[in-house]
Amino acid sequence: MISIDVNCDMGEGFANDADIMPFISSANIACSYHAGDKDTMRRTVELALQHQVAIGAHPSYPDRENFGRTDMLEKELQASALPGIITDQVCLLQEVCHEMGAVLHHVKPHGALYNRAARDHVVSALICETIRTIDPSLLLYGLSGSRTQQEAVRSGLFFINEVFADRTYQDDGSLTPRIQPGALIDEDAVALQQVLQMVQQGSVTAVSGKKVPIRAETICVHGDGSHAVAFVKMIHQVFQQNNIRIAAPDRNNPQI
Repeated sequence: MISIDVNCDMGEGFANDADIMPFISSANIACSYHAGDKDTMRRTVELALQHQVAIGAHPSYPDRENFGRTDMLEKELQASALPGIITDQVCLLQEVCHEMGAVLHHVKPHGALYNRAARDHVVSALICETIRTIDPSLLLYGLSGSRTQQEAVRSGLFFINEVFADRTYQDDGSLTPRIQPGALIDEDAVALQQVLQMVQQGSVTAVSGKKVPIRAETICVHGDGSHAVAFVKMIHQVFQQNNIRIAAPDRNNPQI
């Protein structure tokens, strides 16, 4: 049986968390720099424990005003500040997990930081080294085939290749930038077809029509928007119908 992880960004102030949690296997919890605070982190960890969902830290640039979606490097922020920024956020969620008897499973950078790391080896190397310093057994979620993957392998971290249900792809396997037309897939049937192709065939059809090889180990579904709950239920149902098991990577043996 094929196994796939389904992850969702949580604790960001949207009302859908409790309804989505039963249908995913990993939750990426905002650590207060782009959204959330210690109370929302506690509530989200509690939900994850109730549904046996793996808990991940979702660190961001310190940018609540723009929801962490603006690249701050070489502007308001230097790369040398990233280790401290990431450590603060991951350790804050670790504290919450410890209080509640939970275990931190993974780290997935958020928004502009995620996108910068995917193409910038300096940023991705800093992220990887910081995670290794905090806890080398933490898994790192990042864009499949990206610089983040290369640096994770180099640093000895276990990397989990992430793909997206509702985003379109370019010929090089990168995501279509959100500022470009057609970056988001609006039709459920098209998104579900893309998900099955990535999981079952190991490829994705780019906007040009080219079929691009891709490794899918975790699929991101977005939790914001009124349609989010219905969409994650559809993915859950499609996987059941196709004998695809939904499960988080085993932190103790992530290669299984």
